[in-house]
Amino acid sequence: MPTVSVGRDRLFAALGKSYTKEEFEDLCFCFGIELDDVTTEKAIIRKEKHLDEEGDENDEEVIYKIEVPANRYDLLCLEGIAQALRVFNKQQEIPKYTLSDVSKDSMLQMHVKPETSSIRPYVVCAVLRDISFDEASYNSFIDLQDKLHQNICRRRTLVAIGTHDLDMLQGPFTYEALPPSHINFVPLKQTRDFTADELMEFYKSDLKLKKYLHIIENSPLYPVLYDQNRTVLSLPPIINGAHSAITLKTKNVFIECTATDLTKAKIVLNTMVTIFSEYCKRKYQLEPVEVVYADGRSYVYPDLSAYNMEVSLSYINHTIGVSLEAEEVTSLLNRMQLHAERSASGNNQWNINVLVPPTRSDVLHPCDVMEDVAIAYGYNNIPKRKPASVKPLALNEFSDLMRLEIAMNGFTEVLTWILCSSKEISTMLNRQTDKSTAVVGNPRTSDFEVVRTTLMPGILKTIGHNKDHPKPIKIYEVGDVVLLDEKKDVGASCHRRLAALYCGANSGFELIHCLVDRIMEVIGTPFVPVGDDTGYYIQRSDEPEFLPGRQASITHKGKHVGTFGIVHPEVLNNFDISDPCSFMEIDIENFL
Repeated sequence: MPTVSVGRDRLFAALGKSYTKEEFEDLCFCFGIELDDVTTEKAIIRKEKHLDEEGDENDEEVIYKIEVPANRYDLLCLEGIAQALRVFNKQQEIPKYTLSDVSKDSMLQMHVKPETSSIRPYVVCAVLRDISFDEASYNSFIDLQDKLHQNICRRRTLVAIGTHDLDMLQGPFTYEALPPSHINFVPLKQTRDFTADELMEFYKSDLKLKKYLHIIENSPLYPVLYDQNRTVLSLPPIINGAHSAITLKTKNVFIECTATDLTKAKIVLNTMVTIFSEYCKRKYQLEPVEVVYADGRSYVYPDLSAYNMEVSLSYINHTIGVSLEAEEVTSLLNRMQLHAERSASGNNQWNINVLVPPTRSDVLHPCDVMEDVAIAYGYNNIPKRKPASVKPLALNEFSDLMRLEIAMNGFTEVLTWILCSSKEISTMLNRQTDKSTAVVGNPRTSDFEVVRTTLMPGILKTIGHNKDHPKPIKIYEVGDVVLLDEKKDVGASCHRRLAALYCGANSGFELIHCLVDRIMEVIGTPFVPVGDDTGYYIQRSDEPEFLPGRQASITHKGKHVGTFGIVHPEVLNNFDISDPCSFMEIDIENFL
């Protein structure tokens, strides 16, 4: 969950009221956010530098760290939080955002060249006209860009934001893609010209910018924005040009967002312009920009159109567990910045028509509307009730019974990762690569490359990391494995399995065989001759992870359900285990 740091005094000034720490915590809880920490700016710096000395905190500005939902991009700055809380407290009406009345001929234009389609094909733009910054609001404006870049923009891979002093530029603008050697400009905070390829080398030592270089570094063409005079606005997603850098004296801000995802670009642009339009001379009024593509398509941004969603009152009441009237629900939704009205749906039923504003991109489904009603109503005010059905799934209930039985036989339960490395389910078990394995796309670490097809690696790794523990070690696990399955719509299926291991100097085939017999006894399955489908029987097996001649397969009612035996010494050596081990694994779904 993102954490937003705001000055307490400035926040209270924006709210028009001061609160004690406890009162503000209660307000945050009621609105669905959380006051995570109370600190000071100097205390944050001391903590980052690992300094122990403490200053006089009475002379320092108090900082509130507020945790907000990850999909509430409108709450990533003080202005957004303050406005939301004012509306929630009924101190302010829901803002109505409008586009300024600009004729098509005088509207600023952004012309998109076709070459951009190969690297960052989309751009959206808007203007904040007659804006007034002070130091605090300016810093908040910059900080919001950084937070959006780290959040919805996915570290600038999906969207990159550029902000410019419009008075330093001359429209119309062009968005192009050129070879890096053809791009030359003075970047932000620098004093000399660089070509784009020189910038790539220069920023490899920059702690902040080097993590974005990979996005375009290997591309033959780099995206770049120019004004009418061929002044570079920015080299997205790396750096803006110094010529159009915004300052405290900037009065007209031109915002452009280049992107690989148009939907997210529109959300980011709407978030930036709607929140900071309150500092414009004409509050909540935005100046549009026309984006013209080479094929003749043209679009006007920002898109401030609100979309309508119809939600039945019965759905809201039933899901939350309350009985609210339509008027009360609309009032609660208005407090959450959602325009709402009731409408009749026939049969004496009511629907709630919700007009979702451009600031609430998180509202996608009726359940989001229902959640906002629950928040505004107050979770603590929802009556407690027992769900109509609390009966567990048969498989989970059976799994719990198996856990209890194995534990009563002296085994300790372990929980291991469902993801593992590919070698742990193949070469380390003396097996060939299993074609039924579900592989993780683009794994972040070699330890989590595939989804396990057996519980054996996790249990052996547990023994390997606890080999100095007093012997014998008796552990078990009840968990899921995943196998590829073309019959399933997702291409794979889960299987619930039970595995147990005995590790000690006297570990033998008969010890784990006893556990298998005990499991079958409590299930109520008799031991029968080979070929009899009324119970279970065992047969010699030849699995590579077990010692030859000291292993057996388990067949239950004609179906193979598991294997047990003494683990092969080579496998034990692969997992750095020096003591002999006996192991069993059964697919318990077959017993249901």
